[in-house]
Amino acid sequence: MAKKVLAALALASLLLWQATAFAQAPWPDTPFRMIVWGGAGSATDAVARVCPDALAKKFGQPFVIGGKAGANGLMGTEAAVKSPNDGYTLLFTYAGAQVVNPSLIDKIPVDVCKDFAGIAQIGGGGNLLVVPSSTPVKDMKEFMAFVKSKTADELSYGCWGNGSGGYLGMEAIKQQAGIKVKPIPYKTSAAANQDLLVGHVQASLPAVALALPLVQSGRMKALACSGTVPVRRLPQVESMTAQDVTSGNNACCAMFARAGTPVAIVNSLNAEINRLIQAPEMAERWNTLGFSDMPIKTSEQFADQVRRDVRDYAAIAKAGNIKPD
Repeated sequence: MAKKVLAALALASLLLWQATAFAQAPWPDTPFRMIVWGGAGSATDAVARVCPDALAKKFGQPFVIGGKAGANGLMGTEAAVKSPNDGYTLLFTYAGAQVVNPSLIDKIPVDVCKDFAGIAQIGGGGNLLVVPSSTPVKDMKEFMAFVKSKTADELSYGCWGNGSGGYLGMEAIKQQAGIKVKPIPYKTSAAANQDLLVGHVQASLPAVALALPLVQSGRMKALACSGTVPVRRLPQVESMTAQDVTSGNNACCAMFARAGTPVAIVNSLNAEINRLIQAPEMAERWNTLGFSDMPIKTSEQFADQVRRDVRDYAAIAKAGNIKPD
């Protein structure tokens, strides 16, 4: 009997040791996977590639980027939501795609507020209203007059899908100005820009990072910027609000994890991303990528922002009678 008791105690001690050792296993102990919904050459892809080296240095594991473009970010979102919630698979996305898709895609298979944990917001700013450099306009007033001089839907604008920032931004302009210009959807904003350069579309609202070098080189012309903060690299370009067109939504990138990811992991990633955002040596890099503002938010503050944006974009879609796909 004593031998049985001793054997049971030994087994219990072994199991307790194994459980303790497992609980104390170092994190992270495997490489991270970063799903980036923007295609190669997109603004989201450009911002995403700033992060891996710094994060890998901090956590001692590589951050491997895997692109998943298409369906206004939904393909990447679906891939991320099917991953384990262990903190090793992360979604790096243009945040606008996450918060507008619920209002623009019928029977959407994910719920950004319930299925994801917001880790961190990366940057803030607007999109640029751009036209080919040969277009005889220099600001919003002249652009609207130019569009009105054409027949209905004679002109088109490039966007990266129904519900994208470029789509909603131009639809807001159309509603307020009473102009007609038809949307031409592209898989990526980079593809839309290429068609704008050769005149296949007459306008676009790309992210600043993607349009900035083309504007600075004179290949396209910027007429206005959306958002609440002017573009530092283009001081001559006024905001839409300053030109009597309401546009208060700021664009940003963001990192998410599956809901249920341990809070300690989410907060650890949040702290390191915020450190990277505030690093003095990164200031010029963020400017180059087109961000005019680099807010610092906790993961909880960012999650609250996501919930507000989902609600606000639903109201915009309803007001504009924009129907889900």
